[in-house]
Amino acid sequence: MNKDTMPEIISAVAFCVLALFLLNPMGLWMPTMAHMTMLALAAAAFAVFIVFILRERVADERDEIHRSAAGRAAFLAGSAILIIGIAVQSASHRVDPWLVIALIAMVVGKVGARIWSTMYR
Repeated sequence: MNKDTMPEIISAVAFCVLALFLLNPMGLWMPTMAHMTMLALAAAAFAVFIVFILRERVADERDEIHRSAAGRAAFLAGSAILIIGIAVQSASHRVDPWLVIALIAMVVGKVGARIWSTMYR
C-alpha cells in the first residue's frame, strides 16, 4: 500500500461508516439534530473523498490499467446493487424513484465519460 493512497482510504472508510450510521441500524436514534449533523458529516466526508479522486494522476500504463479496472469494478458493483434494489422493490410494487435516477445517472455518466475520452484524448 502506497503512502499517497492512505488519505484516500481513510476518507473512503470515514464516508462508509457515516453512511452506514445514516441508515439508523436497529433504530438507535430518532431523526433529530444528531441525524442531520451526521448527514452533513457524510456529505463533507464524501466531498473529501471526491477531492482525492479528482486529484489522482496516472504515472504509467500499469497505473492507468489499475485505475481503469477499479473504476469498472466500482461501476459494476454500484449498478448491480441498484438493479437488485429495483428488483426487490418491484416485487413489493413500490419502486423508489431515487434508485432508478441513480442508475440512470451512473449509466449516462459512464457513457458520457467514454464519449468524452474518445473525442478529446
